[in-house]
Amino acid sequence: MKKNLESLYEMLGGIHREENGHLIPNVTLPEQTDYQIGKYGRMHLDYIKQHRRGRYTTLLTEGKLNVRLHEIDLEANEMLESIIAHLAAERGIDENLKARDTLRWVAEMNNIKSSAEEIVLREVVYV
Repeated sequence: MKKNLESLYEMLGGIHREENGHLIPNVTLPEQTDYQIGKYGRMHLDYIKQHRRGRYTTLLTEGKLNVRLHEIDLEANEMLESIIAHLAAERGIDENLKARDTLRWVAEMNNIKSSAEEIVLREVVYV
């Protein structure tokens, strides 16, 4: 029976090595990219490791994990900047306010950033 399994494995293109009398398949992960992953990419990684194990394992074994985390990070940062600019314009938070009342401007911008980040986390990172 071992001979038939070995032949089938070899027929499917499998390569193996012998260690201590056992045939061990030569299985390696594909080459990975090495993008720097920012805050939102790392948050997504933690999320899929804890809540989406299948997705994490698939991305890892296909060699696409680093690329996907980089894409998530870029998308989240772009969306964050866009939402912040939109909300600031909508609420009239501009350079004039910054010059007149710096503390109010800082408080408003912090509020806007927190709101924008909640949206980004919900729609990009924790999906």
